[in-house]
Formats: sequence, C-alpha cells, structure tokens
Amino acid sequence: MSTRSGRLLSIIACLLFCCAVASAEDAPPDQATAARMMDDLMYGRGTVGGPFTLTDQAGRKRSDGEFRGKLMIVYFGYTFCPDVCPADLMAITQALDELGPLASQVQPIFITVDPERDTKVLSDYVAAFHRSFVGLTGTAEEIRKVANAYKAFYAKVPGGRDGDYAIDHTGVIYLMGRDGEYLGFMPPQTGPERLIEILRKYLAR
Repeated sequence: MSTRSGRLLSIIACLLFCCAVASAEDAPPDQATAARMMDDLMYGRGTVGGPFTLTDQAGRKRSDGEFRGKLMIVYFGYTFCPDVCPADLMAITQALDELGPLASQVQPIFITVDPERDTKVLSDYVAAFHRSFVGLTGTAEEIRKVANAYKAFYAKVPGGRDGDYAIDHTGVIYLMGRDGEYLGFMPPQTGPERLIEILRKYLAR
C-alpha cells in the first residue's frame, strides 16, 4: 500500500513534538522510542500487531483470535477527538457500506487510547458508525501494550482548562489478514474509495 511519505513525515514531526509535552502519567514512549516506532511502521521493519484481549462496548472480554477468517481493520483513537477520528471512522463505514455482502468478511475495530473518559461512552460512540464496529477498551496498561505492539504512538497533551486534555495519536488505519498477519496501513484521511480498492484486493485472495 502507498504510505504517502510526505504526509506521514509531517505526522511524525508533530508526534515527536507532542511527546515532549505529554503527561507523564500516560507513560508514552520517550522521544527516541517514538521516533523508532514510527520509522519502523513507515518502512515495514519488525513485527506489527499480535494477540490481545480487551473489553468491548458491552463489557465483554474480546480477543483478536475471535476474528480469524476475516480481514481486520484496527483503528486507535478516542471519542473526544474533534475531527480526524470521526472522519476516518466514517470513511471506513462508507467503504463497508459500499462493499455490501462482502463487508461480512471484514471486522472493523476501534481501540480507545483514552479509556479514562471513553469506557462509559464507547457503546454510544461506535453505534454512530458501521453496525459491525467493535469498540475496545481496557486499563491504561492494557491499551498501552496493544498500541505498542501496533507501533501506535499516543500521548496526553494538557489543555488550557484545569483537568482538560487532548490526545495526539498516529491515527493510521491498520489492516490485518485472515490469519491475523499484518498486511499494511493506510494514513489518516484515506478516503472510502481507496479503502474499498484495498479491501477488495485482499478479499479476492
């Protein structure tokens, strides 16, 4: 898949800046580790993904193994995200709608990087998108472990008001194969037409 290097380099620069100001309680990777994670993801070095068990929007434990036999779209984001997350999730929704019956062979998964605020509202949030979306949450440590496995950087950035904060995150769309293998990623703001093209290619295999 095309990595659109220019856009991703801008993302990396932004994320490295945010790493320096992120709240320590979220324990994001240090600057060097964050840079290496993004570099490895961009150039396809090392392992991406792996087994996980988290809690879905209905409070049930779910593991990645449940989705074998399907393509798996994995997206790390948060419900308070003002623009990129809802735009990307809507693009995924539109792509799945366009696929029609083939969409039953694709499992979209939204993993919150803000369990502190998202756990109670996760069900309502994912309900706004494709009906097959599974929203996943867990402890801060569980989320960090899964995100690190996917080389997905995120860090809390304090806001202007007391206690307020935003979260900077990679926002890429991961595609995993029917056996759980990593197939590649698409950058933020990938349109539904491109998503459909990529999904059709792998569904045909």
